[in-house]
Amino acid sequence: MAEPMHPQTPDDTIGARDLTAWHTRFGRWLVSVFTALARMVRPAVGRVADWSAAHLAFVIFAVVALGLMALLVEGTEQVYESVTERDGLAGLDQPVLDAMVTQRTPGLDSAVTTFTDLGGAVGMPIIAGVCVIAIALWRRSWTPVVLTLIAAAGSVTMTVVGKDMVDRARPPAALAVPPLEVSPSFPSGHTLNATVLITIVVYLLLIETTATWQRVLAVTVGTAFVVLMGLSRVYLGHHWLTDVVAGWLIGLAWALAVITSHRLWLTLRDRGDPAEAGAGDERGGSSASSDRATVTP
Repeated sequence: MAEPMHPQTPDDTIGARDLTAWHTRFGRWLVSVFTALARMVRPAVGRVADWSAAHLAFVIFAVVALGLMALLVEGTEQVYESVTERDGLAGLDQPVLDAMVTQRTPGLDSAVTTFTDLGGAVGMPIIAGVCVIAIALWRRSWTPVVLTLIAAAGSVTMTVVGKDMVDRARPPAALAVPPLEVSPSFPSGHTLNATVLITIVVYLLLIETTATWQRVLAVTVGTAFVVLMGLSRVYLGHHWLTDVVAGWLIGLAWALAVITSHRLWLTLRDRGDPAEAGAGDERGGSSASSDRATVTP
């Protein structure tokens, strides 16, 4: 990720919140561990690529997080099987779908179908791409693009893996609004991918915006979009409620993992060489000002 050239706002803060300051014991432990890992692997990586410690920490954490997310998807499968056997959350699937069916009208069906298409394989990349490219051009940095591509790659991977592992049938075609979909139902890909990409876009907007009302608007619009995207899948009969809930939870977990990777990168970048940051490790990422020296890739 390239450093920003003359950014309009600092890239390591959201309002008064310093993204390189880790206030919890777990956060400080995370910084210490990945600083040490970056220091360990940097000599070996240096033979083939001139990566900074910040970049190494970012990549290592992202890979570890993706592995943990794969375990989460597998765990979600186990939970799904458990609730279907015990009629837990899955017991709401049919009643919720039946309630949605009673609310349908031709006009509303058309409107919801148009909206749900925004979260599809064409609409969602266009929406996220336009937003992220605009932010990248404004900041004159590749960082927003890299974050979004990594988030999207992980999101698609988890969607495909989850569907293959669970292989759940979609709601009956008689209860679905055309066009029908034939891929496995669990988790909802529209919901999962929208959750990941919109969360990353909102995160980037929070860094760029300076007014509180702008941040509130970004969070409100983003949350509404993600929630309505999930509900639209149930309304149209394309997914069960549990498919959507899984999409929200898995998507949010992966988005937060990518955001944490970015915060680790910012922390090590602002500290400089980890070999010189021994004292900083104990502080767990003390506050870094925007004019602090940075490490360029």
